Amino acid sequence: MAISVLFALSLNLITGFCGQISLGHSAFLGIGAYTSVMLCNAGVPFLLTLPVAMLLAGVVGAIVGLASLRVRHDFLAITTMGVVFLFVGIVRQQDWLGGEMGLSGFPSSGFSKPEFMVFAVVLAALVAAFCLYIKKSWMGRVFNGIAEDEDTMRVLSIDVPRYKLAAFAMGTALAGLSGGLYAQHFNYIGPDSFGFIESVTVLSMVVFGGIGSVPGVIFGAAVLSALPAWFQVIGDYKLLVYGGLLFLMMRFSPNGVAGIVRAVWRRFNKPVAGGTA
Repeated sequence: MAISVLFALSLNLITGFCGQISLGHSAFLGIGAYTSVMLCNAGVPFLLTLPVAMLLAGVVGAIVGLASLRVRHDFLAITTMGVVFLFVGIVRQQDWLGGEMGLSGFPSSGFSKPEFMVFAVVLAALVAAFCLYIKKSWMGRVFNGIAEDEDTMRVLSIDVPRYKLAAFAMGTALAGLSGGLYAQHFNYIGPDSFGFIESVTVLSMVVFGGIGSVPGVIFGAAVLSALPAWFQVIGDYKLLVYGGLLFLMMRFSPNGVAGIVRAVWRRFNKPVAGGTA
């Protein structure tokens, strides 16, 4: 659940804060996972592999962002979706990355299961605090302006490409971090672990919780990551359930659960007519 929260927050930085639709986010989860595992196999301690996984995923994310600067909306979604298929295709063809069979049996993190859980929760909490800080900062306001009306921000002399690249780099770097945790948690990674389904899953978490809302995304990721464990039938039809949630939320509540909570709060906290302030 903590890993899912971290992963969803990383996508929220790109899609929720900056309004850039990404359907290829699972590729950066995979880059982080494979980087961490290969370094662990080379004898590097697990904790030292995480910054490298973040760096590599962030650099690749910045390159993808650079290539995507000239496209928007649906075209950006298609471009980022292609990154997933490219990543999976490369992994399948490389024996040193495990090929179709994937990788398993790599060195452990050195943590016990309870210690690893606490470590993952602490990282998720730190990333959530970082996202809240970004949202309230000048950069967060610029991100929001770009999401609302990119052309207006250009008129105001805001360097839109630079901020879009910053969002891509930060979001994909955090996805790389979650990838390192993902590999250690499951002790197995393969090309099917980072396919298009995982991109749809994390997007469903963001949309369900509330695009742009940090508490909402935390809630959405926690609930949707727990549902398959609570109800086996959901695990069997994961893509169908998550795709249906995406459709229903975008149709009836585009702001997700966070939007519903805000609407209810406003409804029950209206000032009484004629009352005192």
